[in-house]
Amino acid sequence: MTLSLFFAAAAASGDANLLEKFGVEWKYVVWQIVSFVIVLAVLYKFGIKPVVATMEERNRKIETGLKNAEEMQAKLAAAQQESTAIVKKANADATKIVEEARKTAKDFLDKQTQEATAKAGELLNKAQQAIELEHKKMLADARSEIARLVVTTTERVLAKKLTDADRAAYNESASRELTNV
Repeated sequence: MTLSLFFAAAAASGDANLLEKFGVEWKYVVWQIVSFVIVLAVLYKFGIKPVVATMEERNRKIETGLKNAEEMQAKLAAAQQESTAIVKKANADATKIVEEARKTAKDFLDKQTQEATAKAGELLNKAQQAIELEHKKMLADARSEIARLVVTTTERVLAKKLTDADRAAYNESASRELTNV
């Protein structure tokens, strides 16, 4: 900048010799300006412009990535809320199923207990009836055995002194009395 101010000041003073005193020749200055503009244009076209384009593209990708990250965070939050709701619902359903299973098990246990009690009562009644029948059979067997013994004993005692008609009457009388007992 100071060089351009110097040239501007020299041109304003109208002293061309001043520039020549310092060794400045206009044709070289113009060539240097032209070559600087060419180098600047080449650097801009092949160096600065692609770098700026690459930086802008990266900035767009970064912005897109940030937007996608924000969207993913929102989706993740929604998915977490949804999964929390699903877990709560599953817990509620599981609790309901467990309660129903407990109720069913209790009802089944009550039913089985009632059936077992009824079967035990039936078995007890059958056993009592069997015992009673066995008792009656034993009594009948004992009566017939006692009657036989009484008849046999009476026959032996009376065999010598009774006639056949008396024996039959005693046997019949003893049988009737034993049947009544």
